[in-house]
Amino acid sequence: MNKEGGWSEKIFSVLQNMEIRQAAYVPDAGHARLIELCHADARMKAVSLTTEEEGVALLAGAWLGGERGVLLMQSSGVGNCINMLAMLQECRIPFLTLVTMRGEWGEFNPWQVPMGQATSGLLRDIGVIVYRADTAEQLMDAVNAASHLAFDANRAVAVLIAQQMIGFKDWHK
Repeated sequence: MNKEGGWSEKIFSVLQNMEIRQAAYVPDAGHARLIELCHADARMKAVSLTTEEEGVALLAGAWLGGERGVLLMQSSGVGNCINMLAMLQECRIPFLTLVTMRGEWGEFNPWQVPMGQATSGLLRDIGVIVYRADTAEQLMDAVNAASHLAFDANRAVAVLIAQQMIGFKDWHK
């Protein structure tokens, strides 16, 4: 069951206000509506990736070329990015990522649990500032604050979007 409930539009408005021009993503059901909105905006280039760490490099290049970007990924993709995130810290390149969480509330896939449980700690350990939104009411403010911190202070910032906000599939029905 998908509980998206319109928060993608709110996030998208923040991305537009922050003049985000590139949105990198690995296809993800939790970000599906936000990805559609990015593709539909003529001012934004939405780039489908084969793996999440490509997005870190893509957005570092975007910043060096004068554009802001965002990486949309699932918590399982955070593990793919750890080495690339070290570059952001060393070079003080601003970075914004929105992470839909797995391995939490109502998870059906046991393979998602270890990375979902480790995501926040791993990001913090590599120097990424982590905000979390457990409700739709928190999400827009979290994305706005994270965007400003990333691009105004040249920091790597992640917003973790709780699995409960996205919903889950019940494979028992």
